[in-house]
Amino acid sequence: MALRNAIMATLLRGEASGYDLAKIFDASVANFWMATPQQLYRELERMEADGLLAARVVEQERRPNKRMFSLTEAGRAALHAFTAEPSRPGAYRDELLVKVQAVDAGDPAAVQEAVRERLAGAKAKITRYENLRARMLDGRSEDDYLAGAERIGPYLTLMRGLSFERGNVRWCERTLAVLAQRAAVPR
Repeated sequence: MALRNAIMATLLRGEASGYDLAKIFDASVANFWMATPQQLYRELERMEADGLLAARVVEQERRPNKRMFSLTEAGRAALHAFTAEPSRPGAYRDELLVKVQAVDAGDPAAVQEAVRERLAGAKAKITRYENLRARMLDGRSEDDYLAGAERIGPYLTLMRGLSFERGNVRWCERTLAVLAQRAAVPR
């Protein structure tokens, strides 16, 4: 998948500046697609040149002018075509898993610390995602939201992010328990 598809999907919510997109990516899209602000800005320029996005300049008094991007009809058509393509399985690379796999020949204390850091990060993401979920639901039940919301894609991807991080918490806790148990038994 190209970054441009994630950008176009994000712009379905409406016009946004590059700065806005970076914040949106960090707050919600990051559970399934990572991009630096520099990558976003470069891709926005390419997408505008390709006719997928339109940009307008908003003049500001006390700040630099900003460019606001929106999907063009060509961008909507490209996004439609992307959703019709068969999905390929994603490649999953995780340095922590390589460290855990090598723990028997490595530094178990350092690996445990890395797992604890992952656990803390997963718990922090769950808190952020739950807060975002509460804002999206805005007092409605999940069923009411899903039945009546204009767009449900962001909610469904948020649910995947929550599920993923809850799985990370379970795995980290189990891994730490196993490593602690093995450390307690002399070899």
